[in-house]
Amino acid sequence: MMRLALAQAVQARELGEVPVGAVLLDADGQLLATGFNRTIVDHDPTAHAEIVALRAAARAAQNYRLPGATLYVTLEPCAMCLGALLHARVGRIVFAAADPKTGACGSVVNLLEHATLNHQTTAVSGVLAEECGQYLRDFFRDRRGKAKQVDSPEAS
Repeated sequence: MMRLALAQAVQARELGEVPVGAVLLDADGQLLATGFNRTIVDHDPTAHAEIVALRAAARAAQNYRLPGATLYVTLEPCAMCLGALLHARVGRIVFAAADPKTGACGSVVNLLEHATLNHQTTAVSGVLAEECGQYLRDFFRDRRGKAKQVDSPEAS
């Protein structure tokens, strides 16, 4: 499933988006939805891969709650995404690369450790972490390279 999430990340990159992809399975392991980052193309700061997949899955299930569902995502969810996943009652989150800037499953904060939240979920990290992390690093390296070309005197 993480390979399918990575394929979603490739679609995001093709649109110039940060390459993050997500896949949601129902409690029986059946594919509910996929998603990839669409914040730029949709002009929507909430259109992270997890949210895109969550919205599609909720529509497919005709229920905003997805108890027992499993999310596979190429990058550790941020606080916004994790909050939405908790509200949807997703049972498990499997992520590849840790996010040292906004990760909410332990990298920056760990919202999963708050027992007072009305829903608990589990997280598994590191699945295809190197491959997904390298894909993100390559994207940002390329983006920085393009920015330098635009800023260079030769570009004028």
